[in-house]
Formats: sequence, structure tokens, C-alpha cells
Amino acid sequence: MQLKKATTFDEQIQILKQRGLIIDDEATCKSFLSSINYYRFTAYLLPFKKSDNTYVNEVYFEDVYKMYDFDRRMRTLLFGIVEEIELLLRTRLAYYHAHKYGPVGYLEITNFNSKHNHERFQKLIEDAISNNKSTLVVKHHNSRYDGKFPLWVIIEFFSMGMLSYFYSDFPLVDKKHIARDLYNTSYKNVDSWLRCITDLRNKCAHYSRLYYWKFPAQPVIPKSFDFVPSGRLFDQILMLKFLYIDKSKWNKSIVIEIQALIEEYFEHIKLSHIGFPDNWKDLLVSPY
Repeated sequence: MQLKKATTFDEQIQILKQRGLIIDDEATCKSFLSSINYYRFTAYLLPFKKSDNTYVNEVYFEDVYKMYDFDRRMRTLLFGIVEEIELLLRTRLAYYHAHKYGPVGYLEITNFNSKHNHERFQKLIEDAISNNKSTLVVKHHNSRYDGKFPLWVIIEFFSMGMLSYFYSDFPLVDKKHIARDLYNTSYKNVDSWLRCITDLRNKCAHYSRLYYWKFPAQPVIPKSFDFVPSGRLFDQILMLKFLYIDKSKWNKSIVIEIQALIEEYFEHIKLSHIGFPDNWKDLLVSPY
């Protein structure tokens, strides 16, 4: 099958109008399309798309633009939360493992569980060092310590995926200790949450769409919660609640920011598109 030809911004507007999108201000629409890419924009029209590639009645460009803007601001908010959680995990995992197994105990296969692929793990570490070889930290440890890096140094080069992998391969007794000490929960829950936060972080970092997105991995929800995951964004926000240890800041700042964002865009978005149930605020508030 032959690929489609590139279209001009004006042609893109005409295609959207022919498919049923109502565009009252073509100049504003053209300016928007010239900034964010037609392909990215049309993904926000998926909830309104019919089988013949046209859109349902009464879909306005302004509303879809607002959905996009809501998504952008929500993504920025969540990325900041993920960053805090990631930095906490770097600190606590390095602290625990280094104190129990020594500064370079992470290089010993015996300090992990039986599922650990040590060859792969060492390759990831080597890649992390190589990718940061021009930094003063790496130069310093290469010249002064013969290329040996204590865990609390090398972990700063771990991606969120590597942090998740690192925890997942802890001996069971250590996984249980971390899960209980940090989150008062089971290691299976933490395994699930770290898998999900890795996906969410990558989507936020690459400016990917969260609105009307079906996430491939669903976080385990503790049995005490009367909530069934839908695969949409709310599941991931609930997962962030479980991983965020400052309950006061979560309730008094983050939940308030999420609520303000929902209220500002309420006329242009649908809560069902992002998996928010009617009692979403009650579910997000953390007990102290």
C-alpha cells in the first residue's frame, strides 16, 4: 500500500471539516496545527470517531483544543509527582541495599533473587556509565577509584525502569521490608506500582497522550479500595497516591491541583474518557 502524501495545513483543515469537525476560526486552527502536528491532534478526536472515519455531530475544534491543553497540563503536573517519587526511591533503595550488602554489593549476583539476570543488569550499568562518561562524577570515579562506583552514586544514572528492575530483583526478604517500611503494603503491590509508574513516566517524558489512553498495565488496587480499574488515567493517578509518602502534601496540594484542573476544563472534557469515577476525590484523598 502506498503511503499518503504530505498535506498542507490548509488541506488538513479541510480534511477535518469534511470529516465533521466544526471549525469556526480557521486561522486559530491553522496556527495550532502548525505547532503540534496534525497526527498528534487527531488522536484527541478518537472518542468521537465513527467507523467511516467521520466524527459524531457537534464536535467543535475549540473543545478538542481544550482537551489537548488539559492533557498537556495534567501531564506536567503528574511528571512532577513522578519525579518526587523517583528521587525518593533512588535514595531509599540505595540506602537499604548499600547498608546491607556494601557499597558495591549490587555487583554480586548472590545479593539478588533467583530470577535476577545479572548479565543483563551489569550491561545496563555499563551502558549507564558509558552514556555519562563525560560527567565529572564518572571521570572522578574512573580516575580515583579504578572505575568502581558505590551504589549511591551509580543509582543516580538509573532510569525509572532500572529502579523498578532493581527492586523487582531484590531478595524476597528485602522486597518485603521496603514495601512494609515505605508503603505499609505487600511487595507484590509495589512491584505492580513500579511497573506502572515506569510506563507513566515515559509517556509524560515524551509528551505522549494521556487523555482517552488505555494503559497496557493496570496497577494492583488494595482490597480495601472499592474501585475497579478501567485502564484509564485515573488508575495511574491512584497508583501515584499509593507511592507518595507525604500524605499531607498529597491532600493539601496535589489533590487540590487535580481538582482545580478538572474544574477549569470540566465543560470540555469527559471524566469517563480518563476513567474518573463520580467519587474520584474521595478515592484520591489519603488518610493520615
